[in-house]
Amino acid sequence: MSDLLWPGDRRAGDLFTDEAFVAAMVAVESAWAGTALSAPTGPLDAEPGGNAVIPLVAALRDANPGVDVHTGLTSQDVLDTALVLMLRGAVGVVRSHLDDSVAALDRLASEHGDTAMVGRTLTQWAVPITFGHKVATWRSGVSGAADDLAGLTFPAQCGGPVGTLRDGRIASGLGLDDVPAWHTDRRPITRIADALTAATDACGRIARDVLSLSRPEVAEVSEGVGGGSSSMPHKANPVLSVLVRRAALTTPQLLATLHLCAADQVDERADGAWHAEWDTLRLLARRTAVAASQTADLLAHLRVHPDRMADNLAAADAAR
Repeated sequence: MSDLLWPGDRRAGDLFTDEAFVAAMVAVESAWAGTALSAPTGPLDAEPGGNAVIPLVAALRDANPGVDVHTGLTSQDVLDTALVLMLRGAVGVVRSHLDDSVAALDRLASEHGDTAMVGRTLTQWAVPITFGHKVATWRSGVSGAADDLAGLTFPAQCGGPVGTLRDGRIASGLGLDDVPAWHTDRRPITRIADALTAATDACGRIARDVLSLSRPEVAEVSEGVGGGSSSMPHKANPVLSVLVRRAALTTPQLLATLHLCAADQVDERADGAWHAEWDTLRLLARRTAVAASQTADLLAHLRVHPDRMADNLAAADAAR
């Protein structure tokens, strides 16, 4: 994960790291075997077989002699269930950050909700609103995204070589939903991805307003701690808003990739469309977690400037 090419990536912690992926796959194999398997310590070369389960199974069999490892499963059962486990963890992290954002928005509404300001439509002055109205719009998006995440289900995958197996051991062992195999029905994946992208939509909508309202000529809000400039030391750039907007501009394309993969499924296991999901989900999960964390910090420290709101409202009134 690159904190240099994606500033703030460290906020996502170990979500969807290689280590987390291996641990999730070992958990799936352990649930199937009915015993805690010793995890392999060496690197796994996923390229020869096209996925990481194949070398993992060989390493688990070497590390756990006498244990019946993987028999009856297929690689997709293990990999898909591991993805779901990691997605469940990512969703929990994002929900926590969204809850923090809702709390910050409630505080802003309590402190500044009655402050009058200019309403703007199509970038132009419209009629007066209150800052509380704007905050309520922000809150609606965040709480709606949180509700979508809270309503998600997390199914195990256990279909065997061609999706005809139905066995609840993995689901019960890992606290996942026991459903028929979904090897080539990818709605369980796109449903979670839809909800994660809705979260970045809600965060991006807030960031877009903050960027507009914090322009010097408007100056109705500002970030609590602005970022610096390499050439203009007088600047205090709204960095968190910029980074949140960045995520909101890129996660929809990741979601589109996942829907394209869902539409391109074929036979009983897809030849590339399944494989294209894995890193796409990693990026989507991490970027959503980062954006949600940055939004919570942005709102927790957002500065509201009622005097500038009053000045701009007076100017708008004079122009009508």
